[in-house]
Amino acid sequence: MTSPSAPAAPTDRPLGVALIGYAFMGRAHSQAWRTVGAAFEVPDVARKVIVGRDEQAVSEAADRLGWEEHATDWREVIARDDVDIVDICTPGFLHAEIAIAALEAGKHVLCEKPLANDTAEAEAMVEAAKAAQARGQVAALGFTYRRVPALVLAKQLVADGRLGSIRQARASYLQDWLVDEGAPMTWRLRKETAGSGALGDIGSHAIDQIQELTGQRTAAVRGRLATMVPERAGEDGTEQVTVDDAAWATLELDGGAVGSVEVSRMATGAKNRLQIELYGTAGALKFDLESPNELWFLDATAPIAEQGFTRILVTEPEHPYLEAWWPQGHVLGWENAFTNQARDLLLAIRDGVSGAGDGTGFSPDFADGLALQRVLDAIIASDTADGTTVTL
Repeated sequence: MTSPSAPAAPTDRPLGVALIGYAFMGRAHSQAWRTVGAAFEVPDVARKVIVGRDEQAVSEAADRLGWEEHATDWREVIARDDVDIVDICTPGFLHAEIAIAALEAGKHVLCEKPLANDTAEAEAMVEAAKAAQARGQVAALGFTYRRVPALVLAKQLVADGRLGSIRQARASYLQDWLVDEGAPMTWRLRKETAGSGALGDIGSHAIDQIQELTGQRTAAVRGRLATMVPERAGEDGTEQVTVDDAAWATLELDGGAVGSVEVSRMATGAKNRLQIELYGTAGALKFDLESPNELWFLDATAPIAEQGFTRILVTEPEHPYLEAWWPQGHVLGWENAFTNQARDLLLAIRDGVSGAGDGTGFSPDFADGLALQRVLDAIIASDTADGTTVTL
């Protein structure tokens, strides 16, 4: 879909990128923008400016991460004529204001997940995205695990019918960085800045993968949240933790499958363990992000004496995205998915498609983020109502 008033990609210079945020996600996105042109045939990009509130810290980040300039005022940056893409890697409470302003300024936007801290903010972002998409702009949401080659292969196997009808889906995302009760407060532990805790931070990934892989959407949920360490040391003394440390949910999917979700930042020994299992009438799949190049597939149509999970090493040139990377068996890492994501965004911009409900362009978009925010809100509502089923 191409709009007559679509902002044309510049032909006389690279696409200018502004990155808002320079910490963990800012580093990952910087790596992607640095490597995407070396890995894929995509429009040229220039890392024009990185933005942060701390002048010294963002200046040091610009030098370390390879940005041409640094700035402390994102409003001035999005008004610049040499900025075409605004990449938002801030805490969630800042997403809506920055994304809406950038879209209204005519920029393409990539926003880290989850889309917003609540449904009202997400709805406002979707309205801004609709208007921008009609002008040919891309409003992209950064669920990066959709770009992990093994998970893209899993989706293809499901779409090809290799699992038959999906009956059950299970996703657990476990980390342990908050196990220590002496770990200090951060913005991720305050509802006003993070929206929710483990549920929104990593639970959003788990739910997105269940829906993306099965092709089914959540119709109803039952949920429970837990805050296992209610107080932590802050800069000015003890503070209340106002978000969840762990969450559990059962998803009733609109295609008849049942999804199980478990997420925690208190799971001792689990570093970044996103495990996904799908069980269908003709087969099954298993994946673990701590072994990101492996997909395990069981073909239930084979003779029973030959059935068993087969390890697929997803490093062949025929596998998704692998044409740009290394020879067979030379494994990829966590950061490569961000480069794959940058590639898909640049191709959507180059080809003049916005993904505005027509099945083309970049997926997920802001509308997908709003739909997922409603699932998160329903889980919170279910927990508040002692586990009552909440229908979406």
